[in-house]
Amino acid sequence: MKPLLKKAMMIILGSTLISLGINFFLIPDHVLDGGMIGVGLIFNYVWGLKVGLTIILCSVPIFLVAWFRYRLYFYNSLHGLLISSFFIDVFHVLRPYHLPLDPAMSSIAGGMFVGGGIGLMLRNDTSTGGTDLLAQMIADVSRLNVGFVIFLIDAVVIGMSGYLFSTETLLLSAMAVLSVALVTMITTSKPTLE
Repeated sequence: MKPLLKKAMMIILGSTLISLGINFFLIPDHVLDGGMIGVGLIFNYVWGLKVGLTIILCSVPIFLVAWFRYRLYFYNSLHGLLISSFFIDVFHVLRPYHLPLDPAMSSIAGGMFVGGGIGLMLRNDTSTGGTDLLAQMIADVSRLNVGFVIFLIDAVVIGMSGYLFSTETLLLSAMAVLSVALVTMITTSKPTLE
């Protein structure tokens, strides 16, 4: 019962950090994150769609692969996907109260919050699903650090979306993605005993 309770607490804490990072720091300056969150933000900026709902809908193909090939990841990530997406859409009420930070600082802070949330969830064998789930599957096969794999996927999303936004937005988004990746890698790194 204790491991299940701990996992539930980490999903709630991780989802809260992710939703605060997105709503309080990234969205007010129209900054992108990578992965499925980045896709959700693109849909929000371009068409005004809800970020969390878009993340859920776009994650369906990845969850289908997980259902057939990585059933444990499917079960471990489903709650993280649903709760984090729900929190992202519910906490949108915080957007008008964001701190008036320099956009670069806001990008870094938002990335730290998102990376911390993702890292906490990954460290407890769960994730937000989407490309985090994909990265987790790739990391298991390749033995690469999951944070590094997330960074690669994020870079692809940011690169593909480059033509939609300004150079400033791309630079700020790159800072956010780097911040997410570094904090995720730090959070998921296992200490080595000498």
